[in-house]
Amino acid sequence: MLRQFAHELRITTRGQGFHEVTAEIRRFVHDHAIQTGLLTLHLRHTSASLLIQENADPEVRRDLERFFSRLVPVGDALFRHTSEGDDDMPAHARTALTAVNLSLPIRYGEPVLGTWQGIFIWEHRHRGHQRELALHLLGE
Repeated sequence: MLRQFAHELRITTRGQGFHEVTAEIRRFVHDHAIQTGLLTLHLRHTSASLLIQENADPEVRRDLERFFSRLVPVGDALFRHTSEGDDDMPAHARTALTAVNLSLPIRYGEPVLGTWQGIFIWEHRHRGHQRELALHLLGE
């Protein structure tokens, strides 16, 4: 029988960088005992991203941060939208270049991830924020 569940996680970030949420996502799937299905994740913000990335070597995430700092630098004179500080518009641009939605298959009661993959919220603002992650699980 097909079942569905919805939930919202509140994640407090510590500021710019990657914040792994894989354990919280796995717990949600396990708690609802869905063996086969689809999990949709939606980050309800425009200055942070949601992505799957390597969770073994933290240097990968630091390299991504350095790359995006070069690609979309804080304080660039190009940006006029600075309502919440000089990192405001660069955070929006970084989000536009990445994603706020993910869909993951569920198989054998687990989100299907590769050996070195984790699910991350990528905070693009300098200071920490309270982020809301909407989850929708559909399956049997």
